Amino acid sequence: MREILIQNAQLVNEGQIVQKDLLIRGSKIEKISDHITPMGNEERIDATGLHMLPGWIDDQVHFREPGLTHKATIATESRAAVAGGITSFIEMPNTQPQTTTQKALDDKLNIAAQTSIANYGFLFGGTNDNLEEIKSFDNTKAAGLKLFLGSSTGNMLVDDEEVLKKIFSSTDLPIAVHCEDETTIKANLAQHLAQYGEHIPIEKHPEIRSEQACYLSSSRAIELAKSTGARLHVFHLSTAIETELFSNDKPLAEKKITAEVCVHHLWFSEEDYAEKGTLIKWNPAVKKATDREALWKALNEDKIDILATDHAPHTMEEKQNSYTKAPSGGPLVQHAFPALLTAVKQGKISLEKLVEKTSHNPAILFRIQNRGFLRPGYYADLVLVDLQKKYTVNQEDILYKCGWSPFEGTPFEATIEKTFVNGNLVYDEGKIIESALGKKLCFDR
Repeated sequence: MREILIQNAQLVNEGQIVQKDLLIRGSKIEKISDHITPMGNEERIDATGLHMLPGWIDDQVHFREPGLTHKATIATESRAAVAGGITSFIEMPNTQPQTTTQKALDDKLNIAAQTSIANYGFLFGGTNDNLEEIKSFDNTKAAGLKLFLGSSTGNMLVDDEEVLKKIFSSTDLPIAVHCEDETTIKANLAQHLAQYGEHIPIEKHPEIRSEQACYLSSSRAIELAKSTGARLHVFHLSTAIETELFSNDKPLAEKKITAEVCVHHLWFSEEDYAEKGTLIKWNPAVKKATDREALWKALNEDKIDILATDHAPHTMEEKQNSYTKAPSGGPLVQHAFPALLTAVKQGKISLEKLVEKTSHNPAILFRIQNRGFLRPGYYADLVLVDLQKKYTVNQEDILYKCGWSPFEGTPFEATIEKTFVNGNLVYDEGKIIESALGKKLCFDR
């Protein structure tokens, strides 16, 4: 069985940074020690000067397959992901067809099994009319449920209160929610259309998809979870006021209500709309600099449990439409980790805390088997990063199928050097290596 010995790395794992050697045997970590004596038949990598991190488990991506493959595919985006140090992803259900039936879920799993270079999992989607599917689908095949409590494609907006209560009462899976109050958004949009017509300035996006819209929806979801005992995970917080809805009084494994923040809400603010325009149009909207600082504070204080990308590519042609026609979302998986490592260099978060939020906590929350930590017996999903090597995002290096990045031209303070998935080197100093495909994520349930 093939062995790889990585020597002299600074391991970042479970709250510590220590120099260690790590031996990979087959797909798993065989041994971690201060010094591992080479036996002579293993491949050796000298990681002196590099930090070794468990691979990022990104619990929120939109890879657009099936049905929207002019924007992206599981094949293209999984390769961009491993170039960005993301070794596992959990993909959202708003594809075409939507992942709201057992067949649609199985079809996605089959596509990923044949094309994904990263490990993969999927959320099962809830609608106003698929309660019986939710009750009967094979929940060992999905990471959890996803509910859109704000605008979504097709019929995935769940706005029937009785249906919501039944869904929350019918499953012990994590229920991940997009929280924006639709009534508030529609009223705000109507006011802006009356004032500006179709030419609403992009700077008005955080007024339309407002702080109030986010808070109303998040607070209602939390109250529903408390009343039903559901396991609730609130995606992509974007406001300071929402952070007060969450607590840090228990370890993650004991929490019933958790939260996530995305890289773009930690990096950009409303001041960036003037330069970036619709390229940074997301739902929920990028808001004030004071919101951004509050999100960093809540993340470091463990009120926010997980970091994600919400990678959601659209073509440049689509994004260059006017405000009302330009879709929300942008590509992030290739550049999110370098952005966060840059934040580490800037003192906004420790490297140990970053690993906790990107790797350890997603594995704990979704009960992912044998991933998210650097431990003997766990899958060798790991990343070597150079915290001293700077680089600037250039268009010719972008791997997303859509071909653009909101970070284009941005200088980063750190670089992803190598990415291993299940013991296979799949990214090495700027090059994708087609050594093996990823595996389906398995869950303890």
